[in-house]
Parts: sequence; structure tokens; C-alpha cells
Amino acid sequence: MPDSLAALEAQRAEILRQFLALGDLRRGSITAVARRCGKPSCHCAKAHGAGHDPQIRLTRKVKGKTVAETFSSPAACRNAQAEVAEFHRLQALSAQLVAVNERICAFRSAHADTGGWNAEEKKRLLRSIRRSRGR
Repeated sequence: MPDSLAALEAQRAEILRQFLALGDLRRGSITAVARRCGKPSCHCAKAHGAGHDPQIRLTRKVKGKTVAETFSSPAACRNAQAEVAEFHRLQALSAQLVAVNERICAFRSAHADTGGWNAEEKKRLLRSIRRSRGR
């Protein structure tokens, strides 16, 4: 655990470098959906029938609605799996970046000038807070 500001900033720089190394990514989940075609004479219509081979799909939310994409080939499915994994890597890096930045901010706050607020600084701060609430 870095104890100095320089070490924390170096850690942040390394995380930012990893952002630049991210490849293609997309959000979603890969799912397998067993299906029945609906034809009464098909083997899948029988009671306790296994149904057809499962369809592998990528599902994700778009404007609040679930969208499913079926893959045309095993290669397309593997590409989508890699892209979803890369998205999860992006989320993990984002969490790490926020955690390091919070530690940097706390470090700077702890080592900041300990002089108190003067009256003018308090007035300016209160005005800016009130203005931002009115928006």
C-alpha cells in the first residue's frame, strides 16, 4: 500500500496506461437459450423433449430494453466473449482508478494547509453551493 503521494500518483499513472491498452469491448452477457420451434410435428414438441440445440446469444440493455444478438458462427461467439471480458476489465480498472484517486485526495487533504476558513472564503463557498443547488 503506497504511503507517499508520489507512489499513489505512479499507481494512478499505471492504471491510466492500462486504459489505453484496452481492446474492443461491449457490455452484455453471453447466454445459452434452449428453444422449441413451435411446430407440432417436430421432436421438440414432445413432452419432456430436449428441444433444439441451444442458441448462444449476447444480451444487453439498450435504452432500457433487453436486446439479444444470436451469433452466426463459433468464431463470432468467441469474439463477443472476449469483448465482454474486456468490458469487465474496463469496469475493474475504473473501480481501481476511483479508489486510488480517493486516496490521493485524502492524502492531499491530510497534508493541506491547516489554517481555518476566513469569512470571505466561507461566503464564496456558500454562494457557490446555493447556485449549484438552484440548477
